[in-house]
Amino acid sequence: MNERTSSERVHISFFGRRNAGKSSLVNAVTNQELAVVSDVLGTTTDPVKKSMELLPIGPVVIIDTAGTDDDGELGELRVKKTREILGITDIAVLVVDSTIGISSPEEQLIELFEEKNITYVIAYNKSDLLSDSPVDGIISPPLNAKKAKGAMNVSSATGFQINEFKDMIGALAKEAENIKPIVTDLLNPGDTCVLVIPIDSSAPKNRIILPQQQVLSELLTFHCKVVCCQPEEVTACLKSLKEVPSLVITDSQAFKKVAADVPKDIRLTSFSILFARYKGNLSGLMKGASVLKTLQDNDLVLISEACTHHRQCEDIGTVKMPGWIEAYTGVKPRYEFSSGNSFPENLSDYKLVIHCGGCMLNETAMQSRMRHCKEAGVPVVNYGIAIATMNGILDRSTEIFN
Repeated sequence: MNERTSSERVHISFFGRRNAGKSSLVNAVTNQELAVVSDVLGTTTDPVKKSMELLPIGPVVIIDTAGTDDDGELGELRVKKTREILGITDIAVLVVDSTIGISSPEEQLIELFEEKNITYVIAYNKSDLLSDSPVDGIISPPLNAKKAKGAMNVSSATGFQINEFKDMIGALAKEAENIKPIVTDLLNPGDTCVLVIPIDSSAPKNRIILPQQQVLSELLTFHCKVVCCQPEEVTACLKSLKEVPSLVITDSQAFKKVAADVPKDIRLTSFSILFARYKGNLSGLMKGASVLKTLQDNDLVLISEACTHHRQCEDIGTVKMPGWIEAYTGVKPRYEFSSGNSFPENLSDYKLVIHCGGCMLNETAMQSRMRHCKEAGVPVVNYGIAIATMNGILDRSTEIFN
């Protein structure tokens, strides 16, 4: 379970109308009581997420959502939460009540899957209630489901074709796995790397943050030699090494000091910049960096983080980043902040979006946010690239990517 973080797992989400049997199917597929099951309409309110090992698929995140046909003010909020899950979904399962068939709620979901280019399959649940024997095996999706990867009759009550259905989504999950390296394609086994990891009031007690853990684990698995130090120890650390390190990777907030202490002939980048490339957004985020210098007084800037950590007095998003921006630009923009799964639907008022490295988001979610910004015509840059730009070291910190 602990070998792969949630953001690295394939996200499989179950969608459908109320009482189509989504929660029952989730429980049948996972072989555990993951979701509450009831005959009462709208039992599932907020999306339920569970990181787990799903055999024969492997490590995944299973998400059970509320019905998209819910009504009333509370129902609208539930539907909104469900639609937000589309942004993090690698594989969607459309659960259809076989006794009702496909109508408006399902057609709307199919339209969304097709529009957002989400890989999806259709599960005709409750097939044990049909008067005729349900068809075995994979069947043809409806005509409007052009991009569906298949459909199948199942029954969460009797177990009919549950294993076959798991095999179908398992094959898709294997295709969706993110197996890209974060940094080791830029190195050779045996290379020495220095990781600069600040331990200050913003650092979590007794642990290092997720991107640092992931990079460290990948480097060790690749048989690199790794030395870790804090920003004030960089000069002494480099002097103590018997060989020149192939790469220095720093936390972005220490970029200015580390860049001054690391000789120009040693390659330098940051965890956040590595994750910009890892999530597939490096070039687009670098374009957004040029907007920093054009900011004016009262321009509205969104600073967004994917995690929901407790804000400290020296918090990078709400304290340090605004201070750096104002020192760099000489103006005073206005700021709004978002965190976790929350990301504004309407971006039209923002001059610029500054996003964290996105280590807590899967690639699908990060790409979805970048696409949302692009469609709104709002430039976006991430922490590492913004900080490198404001310190005049963007070229140096990205030259390793050619």
